Amino acid sequence: MPNQEAEVKEMQSKYEDPQSENGFDSAAPEAETVPVGAASKSDSNSGSGEAAEETVSRTEYEQLKGERDQLVDRLARLQAEFENARKRSERERVEFRDYAAANVVEQFLPVLDNFELALKATGTTEQLRAGVELIVKQMEEILRQLNVSSIPAVGEQFNPHHHEAIGSIERDDLPDHSVAEEIRRGYKIREKLLRPAMVRVVSNPKQTVV
Repeated sequence: MPNQEAEVKEMQSKYEDPQSENGFDSAAPEAETVPVGAASKSDSNSGSGEAAEETVSRTEYEQLKGERDQLVDRLARLQAEFENARKRSERERVEFRDYAAANVVEQFLPVLDNFELALKATGTTEQLRAGVELIVKQMEEILRQLNVSSIPAVGEQFNPHHHEAIGSIERDDLPDHSVAEEIRRGYKIREKLLRPAMVRVVSNPKQTVV
C-alpha cells in the first residue's frame, strides 16, 4: 500500500506540474522536431503551391490577353464603321448640295436664255429696256419662289444687321440716321441674311439726339 500511494502521488505531481505536458518531463522540448524527410515533403508541397499559383496567374494572363485582343478587334471594327459612316455622310452632303444647286440653276436657265435673246435683239433702246425689265421681273419671281426677298432700304431707319453704310449724306429734310440712298440691294432667305444692303445714311444737323 505505501508503494501504491507513492506511485499515485508521483503521478499527481507529474500532471499538476505546469512545466510538464501530458505527463512528460518539463525538460523535454516544447515543440516536436520535424524530421528531415518531413521537412523535404513540406518544401515539396510549398513548391507545388507556388507552381499552382504560377499556373493560375498564367491562366488569368491568357484570359486577360484574350479579352484585350477582342476589345482591340472590336475597336478596329468600330473605327472602320465610323470612317465609313463619315465618308457616306460627306458623300450624301455633297450630293444633296449638288441636287439643291441643280434645282436652283434649272430655274434660272430660262432667265439666261432671255438675256441671250436680249443681246441678239436689234430693236430700239426702249424695246431693249422693256425686255430687260421683263427679265428682272422673271428673276424676282424665281427668287420669291425660293423664299428670297429684298431688304427694305430707302426711307428705313439704318439697321446695322441689315444695312452696310458706305457713307453719309447731309440732309435736313430726312430723319437722322435713316437710309437716303441704296447702292446695292440686300437679300435674305426667310429670316436668314444673305447679304446686307449697301446704303448711304442721312446726317441731319438740325436733329438733336436725345
